[in-house]
Amino acid sequence: MDNLIFCLNATVPVFLMMLLGFIFRRVGFVDKAFADKINGFVFKAALPVLLFQDMSGADFFAQWDGGFVGLCFGVTAVSILAMILLSHVLSRELRGEFVQASYRSSVALLGVAFIQNIYGTAGAAPLMIIGAVPLYNIAAVLILALMHPDQGGLSRDRLLRTFKKVVTNPILIGIVVGMVWSLLRIPQPVILQKSVDSFAGVATPMGLIGLGASVDPEQALAKLKPSLLAVFCKLFLFAAVFLPLAVWLGYRTDKLVTVLIMLASSTTSSSYVMARGQGYDGALTANTILLTTFLSAFTLTGWLYVLRSMGLI
Repeated sequence: MDNLIFCLNATVPVFLMMLLGFIFRRVGFVDKAFADKINGFVFKAALPVLLFQDMSGADFFAQWDGGFVGLCFGVTAVSILAMILLSHVLSRELRGEFVQASYRSSVALLGVAFIQNIYGTAGAAPLMIIGAVPLYNIAAVLILALMHPDQGGLSRDRLLRTFKKVVTNPILIGIVVGMVWSLLRIPQPVILQKSVDSFAGVATPMGLIGLGASVDPEQALAKLKPSLLAVFCKLFLFAAVFLPLAVWLGYRTDKLVTVLIMLASSTTSSSYVMARGQGYDGALTANTILLTTFLSAFTLTGWLYVLRSMGLI
């Protein structure tokens, strides 16, 4: 019973905040445009400051784990390749969307929210973001372009834009600046520390409300069957395959929870924008986002319960 209560305490508050955002959207307190602005503010400002706060206040040499970063990168790469192979069971026009929706997790927001809710800090989430997020973005552009039924292909300009997006990603910048700050042992005056604490404090609640407000149930009926296959891979398959590897490698507590979030959290809402921007209708992606967001409330609780019962977290 104690294990179940621990898991519910970890997951329910996170999804209640998302539910609150969803309700705000339904009753008209928040519209889609405002939800997009919330998500943009959290992505570009609040979340980078939160990650900077955690990284700058930690001992760089004590926190850095190259093996863990390598694990996150390797697992992500294998997952992407596996989904490319699996996508060939679908019709050609669905393959690019299916691959992106199957592997691309909402790791920055949900990952930080879960780990912070359990352990009080972002824990190993910044290391996971370094290992996975650049590959997420680069692979998404390549896959959506090369697997498009019209095969528009990749242009030099598109590749340059992708590279620019990766190196100017606000979340990665926040992590890198925090790491450099910690490495150089730059002191933080009390005024700066209190200001950063206050600003960073809005990242998680505001981000979860914005994420919940972005869910659009009206798009849930299109392309249901391929979406269910993507949901199965996103919430069950990757975790079942790669969590035992992480355990075998010796990862426990916050690092193991971080791997779980990377593998089995909901599909990020930005994947819909990316799919639409590259000429797809977006129905499969939107459906997968909705289903994984709703179902992950139960599946993540179940995965945490299993790990907790085994004494791994």
